[in-house]
Amino acid sequence: MEEIIQEHIDKLLLFMREEAYKPLTIQELEEAFGIEGSEGFKDFVKALVTMEEKGLVIRTRSNRYGLPEKMNLIRGKLIGHARGFAFVVPDEKKTGDDDLFIPPTELNGALHGDTVLARLSSQSSGSRQEGSIVRILERGTKELVGTYTESKNFGFVIPDNKRWTSDIFVLKSASMGAVEGHKVVVKITSYPENRLSAEGEVIQILGHKNDPGVDILSVIHKHHLPLAFPEEVMEHANSVPETISEEDLKDRRDLRDQMIVTIDGADAKDLDDAVTVTKLENGNYKLGVHIADVSHYVQEGSPIDVEAAERATSVYLVDRVIPMIPHRLSNGICSLNPKVDRLTLSCEMEINNLGDVVKHEIFQSVIKTTERMTYADVRSILEDEDEELIKRYEPLVPMFKEMGQLAQILREKRMRRGAIDFDFKEAKVLVDEEGKPTDVVMRDRSVSEKLIEEFMLVANETVAEHFHWMNVPFMYRVHEDPKEDKLERFFEFVTNFGYAVKGRANEVHPRALQQILEMVQGQPEEVVISTVMLRSMKQARYDADSLGHFGLSTEFYTHFTSPIRRYPDTIVHRLIREYIINGKVDNETQAKWREKLPEIAEHSSNMERRAVEAERETDELKKAEYMLDKIGEEYDGMISSVTNFGLFVELPNTIEGLVHVSYLTDDYYRYDEQHFAMIGERTGNVFRIGDEITIRVINVNKDERAIDFEIVGMKGTPRRKFKDRPVVIEQPRTGRKKRGGRSERSNERGGERGTGRKFDRGGKGKGRGSASASASQPGKKDSNGKKKKAFFENVPGFKKKKKKRK
Repeated sequence: MEEIIQEHIDKLLLFMREEAYKPLTIQELEEAFGIEGSEGFKDFVKALVTMEEKGLVIRTRSNRYGLPEKMNLIRGKLIGHARGFAFVVPDEKKTGDDDLFIPPTELNGALHGDTVLARLSSQSSGSRQEGSIVRILERGTKELVGTYTESKNFGFVIPDNKRWTSDIFVLKSASMGAVEGHKVVVKITSYPENRLSAEGEVIQILGHKNDPGVDILSVIHKHHLPLAFPEEVMEHANSVPETISEEDLKDRRDLRDQMIVTIDGADAKDLDDAVTVTKLENGNYKLGVHIADVSHYVQEGSPIDVEAAERATSVYLVDRVIPMIPHRLSNGICSLNPKVDRLTLSCEMEINNLGDVVKHEIFQSVIKTTERMTYADVRSILEDEDEELIKRYEPLVPMFKEMGQLAQILREKRMRRGAIDFDFKEAKVLVDEEGKPTDVVMRDRSVSEKLIEEFMLVANETVAEHFHWMNVPFMYRVHEDPKEDKLERFFEFVTNFGYAVKGRANEVHPRALQQILEMVQGQPEEVVISTVMLRSMKQARYDADSLGHFGLSTEFYTHFTSPIRRYPDTIVHRLIREYIINGKVDNETQAKWREKLPEIAEHSSNMERRAVEAERETDELKKAEYMLDKIGEEYDGMISSVTNFGLFVELPNTIEGLVHVSYLTDDYYRYDEQHFAMIGERTGNVFRIGDEITIRVINVNKDERAIDFEIVGMKGTPRRKFKDRPVVIEQPRTGRKKRGGRSERSNERGGERGTGRKFDRGGKGKGRGSASASASQPGKKDSNGKKKKAFFENVPGFKKKKKKRK
């Protein structure tokens, strides 16, 4: 019965999406589809009712059925904001479409996470579309985590998620005995209506908000992160052997006699990649990237696979790791531990001195790593030439040096082609056994991290390109071109600092953006320009189509190198086994993956974003806790963001606080959105992103993860003057071809355990001045004798000074 109804739904949607379709009555639809018999008619009506309930179709006042998008309506998910407004993210989102802005007065009872129908407003201003909620199709939030506060006969739960703007009323009889300050999980029993609050019942008490570990536990529950594995999964994991059998070695290439090493952080336990480099007689390099064969142990459809698919990624919180697969596998048989046999999938590449992969092979193998190296030790060998370590690892030192040479070649190639490399600071919060922060230390991105980073990048590119040309369904990591309007605003912004990008925003090559980063390196404006550029980018994600990777400036990219902690990598391994090792490229196999991959890609992207939010939240939480006993202390910092309500200041250890506009007491300050600055009306003082200032800590609220600063001495910087003619960043002469259908901080091994930021990072920037600084010879006359304008005189925001007449 359900299959018949679903079949009707699919056919109706296909029919209604035709361009010539106009809303029809149920009788007209019945006639169009040739429905016969009473049972057939009942099923057909059920299909239409189901579609209407889900918001897939709309029934008009004249009882005609049509698609929402053809009736000025949008079906989508509501994303709330702490300040009351919200956005609707359309279900059927076309490339380039913006989310729909919903003012607070037009929410009509809808809350964050709800699936809604929204009507486009005819009063939309500028380029931003506005709308109003006309129907709540499904409530998205069933449970919330929050802080219980009590009164005599009832209590309230204040949600931790500030996007949910309604407190939850709880009767004493439904509180489970919760007391003031308890962190609780509350089940929503009724949603807010008119002036009534939402109501709920406490279903779990996590502990008092000041108890050790409860803060992180609250974040875990807030983001619905899974903690313990189901019993069935653990039983299956415990049945996996701890050693390799002779049967496992069948049809595998034996590489156990090769010099292969892992290079990871000192505290890493899940070692999923190993590398080896050999200099060939022809002058080329042979790079072997050997990745733990997780898919050999995590069979498709098994309990572990089902759970791993749902989790999609390991989550690295401040005080713990929530693994994608049980530790018995991730730290055991799947981890490339030193000097033991391990099963791997290998990508061997021959690379010339220009960084081109001239030959490659992908195959299954067995390895035995020679050593378990750390980033610190490899850095000491290559940079510090530590005599003790060189003696200890004497047989490996020549290979490490060849690794350094190859990594430099690969990096130079990426920089030539225009890979964008943001070099923002990253910090790690150290906590004690009770979860109390003891220090905030900077993460080092040394030569050893960059070395592994380059090897993982080239392996991912090689695997992606291999399967692109096989023309089979595959999982790609994509980073689409930035939106044209965002880039135009960025180009307008950099003219304030004396830089201008030649060419149209919709045809920009990533190399032009990388050249900007190179030119501002070490300059006062480096932080501000890097920050605003990053904000103009889209987020990297997974997709079944090869849409290219803008940030890495490459046509083909995937994630192949971390199957222990990322499910898309496990899928890539499964596809390698299916297509290459088993040779199954028949139509049935391709049809199966063509159907499955889009859903896996979307779910994995969503889970990646969830993990990033949880990681960021626990970081901010512990940084705020670390500053609790620092009130009254003064620090030097840099303005990291400017808003209409104040300045965010980042300290050298990346801790960030707010100088509220009310604390700017020496003048009346006006927010200049175009220049990301606060400008004093009387003094002319300017506070802008990148300015260095001294602050004093005046307040810390751990629950809100908020730190308040005030400026010591209240002295801004005078307006900076830049050259009359901007430095010109030329686009590459060859231009940039638009790819069909196309348009992080690091998520590669160089970032050690990142789970996807804006896009996947390449290497660290080096040097300046590779961009052209010509001004295209302004002032020459054209064929009509008129004086030509320099092209940058037409750049928005650029005004040429008029010469005074003598």
